[in-house]
Amino acid sequence: METTKHQQDRGTVEIEADLCKGCGLCIAMCPNDLLVRSEDLNRRGYRYAQYVGSGCTGCGICFHACPEPGGITVTRFR
Repeated sequence: METTKHQQDRGTVEIEADLCKGCGLCIAMCPNDLLVRSEDLNRRGYRYAQYVGSGCTGCGICFHACPEPGGITVTRFR
């Protein structure tokens, strides 16, 4: 039986690259190691965090770890 993305992923993470200061707190706190530091720079010159795009549980730990208001949005699928 083939599963859909929503059955595999219980959530998703969106990171506002231009708000990210590259502190790495969200990367360190993700229990599933789904966040990485980008090779690219944002408009402020920081290597921003990126979501690898698969496996999110929607736990929200990265959201709470991020010191930048509006930097991370976590959506949990129902």
